[in-house]
Amino acid sequence: MLRINDITYAVEGRPLFENASATIPTGHKVGLIGRNGAGKTTLFRLIRGELHLEGGSISLPARARIGGVAQEVPGNEVSLLDTVLAADTERAALLAEAETATDPARIAEVQTRLADIDAWSAEGRASSILRGLGFEAEEQLMPCSAFSGGWRMRVALAAVLFSQPDYLLLDEPTNYLDLEGALWLENYLMRYPHTVIIISHDRELLNRAVGGILHLENRGLTYYTGNYDQFARQRAANRAVQAAAAKKQDARRAHLQAFVDRFKAKASKAKQAQSRVKMLEKMETIRAPEDAARTVFSFPEPEELSPPIIATEGVQVGYGDTVVLRNLNLRIDQDDRIALLGKNGQGKSTLTKLLSDRLAPMAGKMTSSNKLRIGFFAQHQVDELRIDETPLQHLLRERPAEGQAKLRARLAGFGLGADQADTAVGRLSGGQKARLSLLLATLPAPHLLILDEPTNHLDIESREALVEALTAYSGAVILVSHDMHLLSLVADRLWLVSDGTVKPYEGDLASYRTLLLSRDKPAPKARDSKPKRPSRDAILALRSETRKGEERVQKLNQMRDKLASKLADPALYEDGKQGEVEVWQRKYAEVMEALDRAEALWMNALEKLEKAEA
Repeated sequence: MLRINDITYAVEGRPLFENASATIPTGHKVGLIGRNGAGKTTLFRLIRGELHLEGGSISLPARARIGGVAQEVPGNEVSLLDTVLAADTERAALLAEAETATDPARIAEVQTRLADIDAWSAEGRASSILRGLGFEAEEQLMPCSAFSGGWRMRVALAAVLFSQPDYLLLDEPTNYLDLEGALWLENYLMRYPHTVIIISHDRELLNRAVGGILHLENRGLTYYTGNYDQFARQRAANRAVQAAAAKKQDARRAHLQAFVDRFKAKASKAKQAQSRVKMLEKMETIRAPEDAARTVFSFPEPEELSPPIIATEGVQVGYGDTVVLRNLNLRIDQDDRIALLGKNGQGKSTLTKLLSDRLAPMAGKMTSSNKLRIGFFAQHQVDELRIDETPLQHLLRERPAEGQAKLRARLAGFGLGADQADTAVGRLSGGQKARLSLLLATLPAPHLLILDEPTNHLDIESREALVEALTAYSGAVILVSHDMHLLSLVADRLWLVSDGTVKPYEGDLASYRTLLLSRDKPAPKARDSKPKRPSRDAILALRSETRKGEERVQKLNQMRDKLASKLADPALYEDGKQGEVEVWQRKYAEVMEALDRAEALWMNALEKLEKAEA
């Protein structure tokens, strides 16, 4: 198990941990939560040994492997599939050794270990993980350099999942995933065979994929059994008990102090008064829990427009001569709350560009209100903020005629106080930058607000505040998000973007989740029906396993022939060489044993391939 014992650590004089302790049992799946800047990522670095503790200790089982997502996969010419396969360093080393080993005993050991770790099905497992994270079979064979940084982060996530470390540390892994990828990851983590610690502000993920919550607050760690909702109830109950105890103690203290003040001057009551003074001095103060400053978003209210604010008839849209979406017959009213569903690459971004007037229709008719104002928020806008300017300077550029007092009030309405208003953007946290971008998107009081992954880098309290703000907002909202909690509370209409068009999705988010997860499960066999043909990925994996099995057999046959020639040499049996003869005979027996195993694996793979291709 992982033991964190009385750790102390500070950054630039600011303490993050003071005598913090926690124990995480082996095999448990735990969500690490806390407000932005509390020190969650720092705790991961301490567990990995990248930082040195000022006090206390962190202990892990001997030889435990710790894995986390690399900052970014290099943009090299190695294929996605090979990049993921290389993450299993033991398998890669054994395969490399199998190519050069000459000692029969070692060859046998290598082949046995490769069989033990199921090395020959590795390509199929790696391909399945990549597919779950959004990469089609053809894309898996493309070089990493063909993908953007966000997509390469998915490859890094696939690599660490494939390597299956004993302790899997994931820091906001869904920030680079769409809803479909996030749901796949949630399901994968539920079945992960080892210990998982995940930093996340995604309530649905913390409710479904973990069985414990490690809460970082006030420089200490508290472990709660159960998912996030159970943690929230336990914490609320604990805070209520603590507040009641503090109130009761205040009353008791006031009562004792009143007695002392009244009777300390009277000789007959002096001893009783003195005893109460001692009781007051020994009384350990119970402090009422401090409420953190409430997180808020204040969206300006637009005037009402006549419906619909946008309508399309037979619209098709795309890039150049390539049509991405066609036959779009859509209507948006000012009171709509619409969530866009669909896998990456199906056209959600193209649709948002069309609706935000950033992409013109290629055909069909699109009408919108003359006074329509549209606000657009996407993650790339956060990255495009001017890092050497302050939030106040960003607003001054957009609203030069407004006084600084009003602009500061606008910033405060998005949780950016006086200190943050005058701090260079480059020094702000990811959540603070996201708040500034949201403020800039809503500054003109838009009638339609399009939000593409607005919760990335926002903590749970900020996400709840965003839900409240969007619920109270009088404009239309179009959401693209992997946060099921946000979608379930805000959206009242679902549009599915797939197969080159956009249609209303008649089910709810729960049914959509079930639909997505069912695609990864084998279909039940119908009675007297023909078995379903394996997928192309499965057939490719079987072909690879068969090819490698044949190569192993050939290599061992070559080794057997060399040893047979050696044993057939009369010179080997001359006087005094009995010990040498026994060594070569033992090596021959080891190779024959390895050959028997290799032939069995090869024949098994051939049978599976023949059935799959039949």
